[in-house]
Amino acid sequence: MATSGCKDGPGQEESFLYFAYGSNLLTERIHLRNPSAAFCCVARLQDYKLDFGNFQGKTSQTWHGGIATIFQSPGDEVWGIVWKMNKSNLSSLDEQEGVKSGTYVVIEVKVSTQEGREITCRSYQMTDYESAPPSPQYKQVICMGAKENGLPMEYQKKLKAIKPNDYKGKVSEEIEDIINKGEAKAH
Repeated sequence: MATSGCKDGPGQEESFLYFAYGSNLLTERIHLRNPSAAFCCVARLQDYKLDFGNFQGKTSQTWHGGIATIFQSPGDEVWGIVWKMNKSNLSSLDEQEGVKSGTYVVIEVKVSTQEGREITCRSYQMTDYESAPPSPQYKQVICMGAKENGLPMEYQKKLKAIKPNDYKGKVSEEIEDIINKGEAKAH
C-alpha cells in the first residue's frame, strides 16, 4: 500500500496525522465529520491493547455498548489506520471523540508502518471507564473498517472474535446507513 501521503513535506504545518483504531477505521465513518481525512497507511501501535468501555460507567447513547479505547500493555499491539487530516478538522475530531466532556484525552503515540517506519500521531484514550462489551453494530463498523483498509488478517480475526453485548435496537440513523451500505457492498 502506498504511504506517500504520510511523508513530511510542504504543507505539513496545515495537516496532522491521526491514528484510528475504532469506528474511525471505516472511511465513510471518519468522513461524516472530518472530510479532509486521507488514508496514509496501516500501522501498528506496540505495547498497547484494545479495550471497550463505558465512560464513567454510562453506556454510549450513540453506540449502545462499550466504545473502543487503548491502554498500555507491554507485549500487546493494536493495529489501525493513520489518516492525514487538515488542521481545520481538528476541532470536529476532538468533538467526535468527546474531548470537551472528558470522555477521551488526546495522546501522542509512535506507530510503526508495515515498512517499519516510525510515525508520531495524534490519538485518543478514554479516561475513567469501566470495561464493557461493544454493541454488535459498533463491532461491525470496526470490522468493516479493518477489512476495508487491509489490516493484518490475524488482527481482523481477533476483532471478529470479540464478544458483543446483546443490544438489538437501532443506533443513530447515520450509522445505520453506513452499516447498510457496507452490507450491500459485501453481497
